[in-house]
Amino acid sequence: METVLNDFVKDALALNATHAAVVEVVKIPFSEDFRKLCEENSCGSYDKNWMCPPTVGPISNLIKRALGFNRGLIFQTVHQLEDSFDWEGMQEGQANHEKIFREILKHVEDNNIFKELLPLSAGPCMYCLKCAHLTGKKCYFPDKAVSSVEAYGINVTALVKDCGIPYYNGQNTVSYVGLILFKM
Repeated sequence: METVLNDFVKDALALNATHAAVVEVVKIPFSEDFRKLCEENSCGSYDKNWMCPPTVGPISNLIKRALGFNRGLIFQTVHQLEDSFDWEGMQEGQANHEKIFREILKHVEDNNIFKELLPLSAGPCMYCLKCAHLTGKKCYFPDKAVSSVEAYGINVTALVKDCGIPYYNGQNTVSYVGLILFKM
């Protein structure tokens, strides 16, 4: 199994992740404090997306769900900005991260060796251009919907550092993290 997991790290890098590693779920640092950032609407998606709080569910349930998995593939994408105020570049970076995240997720799913997966990415689910939650409808693609690492209360800074991945990647860059948990 170790060889397979190491191959996923190599594959993630080949699919344009900047950094990647395997993590044991029991070593993931969870804290309900990170969910408070969601509740403060720091990204602007609170109660506007099925995969964001409060509709994604109570933090205690999400942490319990995540802890039901064995290991995960964590990966980071790093994107160059014109300067530290380049909002358009940050949005382009997030869109590029989403594309890379979906390619890596498809690759993991296509290998069909895990009993179950829990994919988590950066920020709100972006599968649809406009979330059905905004119109009071059920999620159109629940099998493709992805919540964020923050909504699950994961301390991303500590997690990447524990995995040997830099949190800060230089001046005028923005970094995004994806995490795919595996149940073996």
